[in-house]
Amino acid sequence: MTEGSDGPVLPEGWLAVDALDLEAQGVARRADGKVVFVDGALPFEQVSVAVHRRKNNWEQGTLTAVHRESSQRVRPRCPHFGLHEGACGGCKMQHLDGAAQVAMKQRVLEDNLWHLAKVRPDLVLRPIHGPDWNYRWRARFSVRHVRKKGTVLVGFHERKSRYVADIRECHVVPKAVSDLLLPLRALIGSMDAIETCPQIELACGDEVIALVLRHLEPLSQGDLGLLRAFAQEHPHVQWWLQPKGPDTVHLLDEGGPPLAYALPDYGITMPFRPTDFTQVNPHINRTLVSRALRLLQVGPEDRVIDWFCGLGTFTLPLATQAREVLGIEGSEVLVARSRENYAGNRSRRELAPTRFAARNLFEMTPQQLVADGVADKWLVDPPREGAFALAKALADLHQQPELAAGWTAPQRIVYVSCNPATLARDAGLLVHQAGYRCTAAGVVNMFPHTAHVESIAVFERSTDPE
Repeated sequence: MTEGSDGPVLPEGWLAVDALDLEAQGVARRADGKVVFVDGALPFEQVSVAVHRRKNNWEQGTLTAVHRESSQRVRPRCPHFGLHEGACGGCKMQHLDGAAQVAMKQRVLEDNLWHLAKVRPDLVLRPIHGPDWNYRWRARFSVRHVRKKGTVLVGFHERKSRYVADIRECHVVPKAVSDLLLPLRALIGSMDAIETCPQIELACGDEVIALVLRHLEPLSQGDLGLLRAFAQEHPHVQWWLQPKGPDTVHLLDEGGPPLAYALPDYGITMPFRPTDFTQVNPHINRTLVSRALRLLQVGPEDRVIDWFCGLGTFTLPLATQAREVLGIEGSEVLVARSRENYAGNRSRRELAPTRFAARNLFEMTPQQLVADGVADKWLVDPPREGAFALAKALADLHQQPELAAGWTAPQRIVYVSCNPATLARDAGLLVHQAGYRCTAAGVVNMFPHTAHVESIAVFERSTDPE
């Protein structure tokens, strides 16, 4: 290796990796400036690559050799992780140290806020992170009968493939679930419906492992008996059946503990159905709820609106602190479930008056914001699409105060995001057009070993003169 005017000159065919992209691929550049995305490579490594896709401005390939290794490279814990043929695609970053994964996600958040919205938070929050292993309480396992191998596979898809990976253990789901993978293979292999059960969805509660079996044809009495025998052998397992769409999901047998999770800091218990949206990582979710409420600084005189309230994960804890809460969601079904959860918890402890409403939150208007009344604080927790219409309506009211008719904007907003790009877009509206400043932001490592970036940001009404 020789030294050039711009640094070391690498041997022919070697590449120097500078960064990671949002898909956890190493990013390198050839001498002519062409970008190469390298699956399996890490920043500061010198590598060789097998290119399998070429475009005018970029190439994509797979790592074949590491000539200089990053100090952050670690040995993957799971034997099914890697770049080899048949490797499981459930994780992308087991080869990167856990602390470095968090730092990378923090950089992604800050880069999105600045490059997409020209927003810099006053304070970068300490990342929320917890157990790196056995954290995933929700998953969707594919099921396939492989006749040539005489076996049934239950697991995630292979890396960049439609085939099901042949996994015998999984270190990101709870140990009790990992231990079920081989018994589940044997169970499906013994059923009449061996060819017509393409999926098992996992949803864990505090006391229950719910398994939702998708079946394309009605199950025989013999198969139902096998499912019941499996549940008796594994006492925490609760079978749900899904003959068609999500609305058809139903419990095989009534009885046993309910599927639910607790928010012990607030004395709240949240029952849910296995196909409901709940956070994958319950350990981080509990910490996230507590931090969001602390950052919101809710007092006993505050009226709070929880936008995109879901089943009430934030709404019900807010009702332990505020004077009044309004939870708004886009689905009448979810709103009905939120009301049930509120009523169930109110029977056990004191909660503030709380109202739920269903509304299309992607078509918000300034007039609708005014009609919802003045709120001191907002909690915003949208899906990946973000909350553009909500932020735009707030910006319109700031730009056209004559529309407000006595209405005032919330003093503080806490925004929980699962997509840093849409958070940045909405932050740009709030900061540059709605009269707010971003006082804090940080990442939430909800999905260790994946490239998913969850985050939280705080916005306060600016006191700077117009």
